[in-house]
Amino acid sequence: MTVLRRFAERMRIFKNKPFTRFARKARLGDPTLCKAIANAERGLIDADLGGSVIKQRIARPGKGKSGGFRAMILYRRTTRAVLFTVSRKMKGQTLRKTS
Repeated sequence: MTVLRRFAERMRIFKNKPFTRFARKARLGDPTLCKAIANAERGLIDADLGGSVIKQRIARPGKGKSGGFRAMILYRRTTRAVLFTVSRKMKGQTLRKTS
């Protein structure tokens, strides 16, 4: 696990190795990922999947959120966030509980 940064001295943000690899290839910088967590802290969560798992949309550089990525995050408010899965958003694609 890579510690991304401490957010407001309480929030700890981590990302696993596969997530780090994908983010590097997709040119998703740490500030972009921290912005997604900051939105969750403000209550702007795209989907709460239960069991401390949330789905956040992350903007692709120069494209915006609609042409961006979906990230699954293990999220505990004001404590920690673990970015563990990310995928490109494609037209007609839906995520199911089994995936």
